[in-house]
Amino acid sequence: MTTAVERPTLKAKERPGDRIFSTSTIVSGSLILAILAAVAVFLLVQSLPAFVADPEKFKGDATNFWQYVGPLAFGTLWSAFLALLMAVPIAIGIALFISHYAPRKLAQGLGYLIDLLAAVPSVVFGLWGIGVLAPLVQPFYTNLVEWFGWFPLFAGPVSGTGRTTLTVAIVLAVMVLPIITALSREIFLQTPVLYEEASLALGATRWEMITMAVLPFGRAGIISASMLGLGRALGETMAVAMVLSPSRDVIFQLLTSQNPTTIAANIALNFPEANGVGVNILLATGLILFVITLVVNMIARVIINRRKAFSGAN
Repeated sequence: MTTAVERPTLKAKERPGDRIFSTSTIVSGSLILAILAAVAVFLLVQSLPAFVADPEKFKGDATNFWQYVGPLAFGTLWSAFLALLMAVPIAIGIALFISHYAPRKLAQGLGYLIDLLAAVPSVVFGLWGIGVLAPLVQPFYTNLVEWFGWFPLFAGPVSGTGRTTLTVAIVLAVMVLPIITALSREIFLQTPVLYEEASLALGATRWEMITMAVLPFGRAGIISASMLGLGRALGETMAVAMVLSPSRDVIFQLLTSQNPTTIAANIALNFPEANGVGVNILLATGLILFVITLVVNMIARVIINRRKAFSGAN
C-alpha cells in the first residue's frame, strides 16, 4: 500500500519593495478617509452654535439658519447648473473634434491650449468677467429683455452693469470647460478601434460611427467629467464674488441687478468681518456646501454604476 507524500508548498518570499508599496497604498487610502472625516467633524462641531443662534445674528430678513442658508444653496446650485448646461455640449464637441476630426498636429495644439486654460487662476477669470465680459454682454441683455421679456427667466428690469447670474454662469462655464473637455477627450480616445472600424465597415458615416460607438462607450466617462466640473463650479469663490451683484433672495431671473449669491462667495465676502457666532454661521453654510458636494458625487456614482455596460469608465 502506497501513501501519498505531501510535498511542501513553496511560498514566494515577499520583497521589501512590495511590502513598502502595499503599506503605502493602504496608508494613503486610509489617510484620505481620515482627512474627509476630520473635515466633516470639524464643520459639524463648529456649526452647532449656528443652528440655535439668535435671530438678530443672521443678516437680512432671516430669523433662523435655514432661512439664511436656503437662498445661498439655491444660488450655488442655480449658477452651477447653468454653467454645466452651457459647458457640457461645448466640451463634448471640442473633445470629439480633437479626438476624431482634427489633424494630429492641430489636435495636439488644441489639447495643450485646453490644458493651459485649466491652469488659469480663478481671480483672472473674475477680472475678465468684470472688465471684459460684463460690459460686452450688457447691451445684449437689454435686447434680450426687450425681445423675450415675457419669458420668466429673461424678465426685467435689466442690470445696467451686466454683473448678473447669467454672466457668472458664463464665467463658470469657461472655467469648467477645460476639465470636462480634457477628460472627455481621453475617454473618446480609449474607444476600441474594433468598434469604430466595424461601424464604418457596415456603411456608417463618421458621425454615425461616433453616435453608435464613441458616445455610448464614453457615456459614463462624460458623466464623471461633468460631475468633476460641477464640483468646481459649486465651490468656486473668487470669480463669483468679483463678478456677481449679490443678494440673499431666491431669484430665477438671469438678467436683473438682484442675483442670488453662492455659499462660497458669501463666506469669502463676510468672513473677514465675522466674529463670534457669525463665524459659526459661515462655517455652517460651509457644512451645507460640503453635504451638497457629497450628494452630487453620490448621485453621479449611482448613474455611472447603472451605465457600466459598454462604457469607458469601468
